[in-house]
Order: sequence, then structure tokens, then C-alpha cells
Amino acid sequence: MTGTQALSHAVARLREAGIDDPARDARRIMAHVLGVAPGRLTLVLPDMISEAQVENLGALIERRGRREPVSHLIGTRAFFGRDFRVNSAVLDPRPETEILIQQGLADDFSHVLDLGTGSGCIILTLLAERPTAQGMGTDLSEDALSVAQENAARVSVQDRVTWGHGAWFNAVAAGQHFDLIVSNPPYIAANEMPGLAPELAFEPRMALTDEADGLTAYRAIAAGARAHLTPHGRLIVEIGPTQGAAVAKLFRAAGLAKVAIHPDLDGRDRVVSGANLPRTDL
Repeated sequence: MTGTQALSHAVARLREAGIDDPARDARRIMAHVLGVAPGRLTLVLPDMISEAQVENLGALIERRGRREPVSHLIGTRAFFGRDFRVNSAVLDPRPETEILIQQGLADDFSHVLDLGTGSGCIILTLLAERPTAQGMGTDLSEDALSVAQENAARVSVQDRVTWGHGAWFNAVAAGQHFDLIVSNPPYIAANEMPGLAPELAFEPRMALTDEADGLTAYRAIAAGARAHLTPHGRLIVEIGPTQGAAVAKLFRAAGLAKVAIHPDLDGRDRVVSGANLPRTDL
């Protein structure tokens, strides 16, 4: 069987399974199986492929047909121009989270803290983009921290980042300060979970929902932020598109200034930021 024939069968199987873009997903999986960059796949499709490759492709396509994310099948997900290791222990990096990265890079920072780091894609990207900065990532999941540590080595920033095991600021030492704190916490309300895409069933539930109203993490982060922010330090979090006003209110109630809501490329509220200004600057 040629690669072209195998790909055609794969696309048809995913189309039958109701996958939104069967050709895109089949090509990404096919490139992984053949060990080529996706952009070079067309060049090798006319070649014959081995029986083992046909079997491997078929097995992965069946898993995708059961809605397992492509990233889990190939083991990586692209984010801000870099490939990060992902599995069922971490949330997949999303394009929307790049808005948080852009806001973080909008001003200088030397020490950054990422709360609920997951794959580490946020803090590791910030450190990769700022070669002199140091950082710390925390997570309640030891499995997630293992993935983050692997990703730190993938992007060559392992010497500039430390890790803490615990919920939110519980893993941060008293008196430890940062000029940038970032987080993409679980913000999906419990009553919204049944309506989510089937693919999300393969991601860690604790990274998706607080099992409550979706604001639990923001309350904890806002309440503890100023104790760990330097003067003029910034707090930046990703939010759900309906949470802008509520999270901004939490920031202001916690004493943060210059609170702003930033939209994503679709114009939806996506990031809230605030600053720890000394009273003399207010």
C-alpha cells in the first residue's frame, strides 16, 4: 500500500467517526507514523509503506475516531512556535493561551511564577523568550510536574526554572517575590462540563474545572498575589470568555491596580491583568 492509499483510508475512517477536519488530523497522524515533518508529507506519500506502518496508522486512527486528541497520539502540541510534550496528565496548550504570553512579554520581568503550570508551556515559553529571566512553576499534580520538567529540557531552559508541588501559593515560600505571576487555572464551571467536546474527557479534569462556579482558583490567586508580587509586579491570568468582569472585580478587591481585560483574536474576553502598585503610586 502506498502512503497515498493509506491516507485516503484514514481520512475516510475519521470522516465516518464525525471528526470535524478528518484530512488535517489524518495527515498529522500519518506524518507522525512515517517520521516526517508534516510539511514534507506530500513528498513521501507516493512511496510504499511497511505493514507495520499501516498497522500503526490504523491503530492511531481508531483512537482518534474515539475522540482521543491528536496531541496525545503523537505526543506533542505546538505552542508559540515550539513543540511541547503532552499526555493525559496535562492540559493541551491552546492557541488562546498565547494571548497570555503576549501580555506577559509586553513588559520586562526577571522572576516569573506560573501557578498550575501543567505542561509548563506558559512559563517555559516566557523564559525562552526572555533569556535572562528566572522562573518557578507549581502544580498540585506530580505527574504534570514531570511533564513540565521534560519540556524544560526540550526548550533548553531547565537551568533557569524550579518546580514546586502544591496548590497555588502553597508551594511558594513565604517572602518569595516575583515581578510577574501568571496562571491558566481551571475555569470551567461544573455545570458546563457535560456540554464540552468529547476530546476533553482525555485531559485531566482537575485542570478543567473547580467542580464549582469556575472562579475558585481566581479567588485564591487574587487573594495571595500581592504577598508574592514585587512593587509594580504584574498578575496575568487566562479566563473563560464570560468571566472577565468577575475576575477583574476579584483583582480590584484584592488591591490590584491597572486592572484590564484583554480579548483574544475572536474578540472574546481571554486574559485579565493587574499590577501591585505601592499606595504612593495610586
